[in-house]
Amino acid sequence: MSKYLISFPSDAMVVPDAELPQVVADSHAVVREAKAAGVWVFGGGIDETVAPVRVEGSGAVLPGAYASAHPMTGGFTVLEAPSRDVALEWAARFAAACRCPQEVRRFGDDAES
Repeated sequence: MSKYLISFPSDAMVVPDAELPQVVADSHAVVREAKAAGVWVFGGGIDETVAPVRVEGSGAVLPGAYASAHPMTGGFTVLEAPSRDVALEWAARFAAACRCPQEVRRFGDDAES
């Protein structure tokens, strides 16, 4: 089985404030379903109130993300699924719950991780 990253940037989720409680309930329901199905690894949202930093091998901490990187915001889920098609099915469920399209990426297989 492979691991898949399902994610969206925060600006993709355009939901009226009045609908947010339902979006939260719907997305939590999909999380519970993924856990029950045994595909859930972990997930969450990026805390955008905490600025990113880069840490060098020496331990030096540098402010900010890589200049060439697209800002990482929003929410993500990591699933372990038997196929890409299954991962895409879960992404569709998260897209419906979160009211926005989801990006799907496959992690490279690494026996050590």
